[in-house]
Amino acid sequence: MSDATPEELQQTIEDIKSYRDRLRNEIISIGKKLRMPQKKIDASLADHAELQQIEGILAQLVSQYAQE
Repeated sequence: MSDATPEELQQTIEDIKSYRDRLRNEIISIGKKLRMPQKKIDASLADHAELQQIEGILAQLVSQYAQE
């Protein structure tokens, strides 16, 4: 991805953040529908493998963007 322009990196970062936010909101919504305690919903968010992976990718992209 080193050939990506700063604009492409910025767009990718925004798209991934949007996806992350939708996924978080979906997890929260499902937890509330199941009447889970807020602490359990928070723990589910913290332990969610896909959210952790997204955060790692975002950190790499933001770092790469900052170097450009």
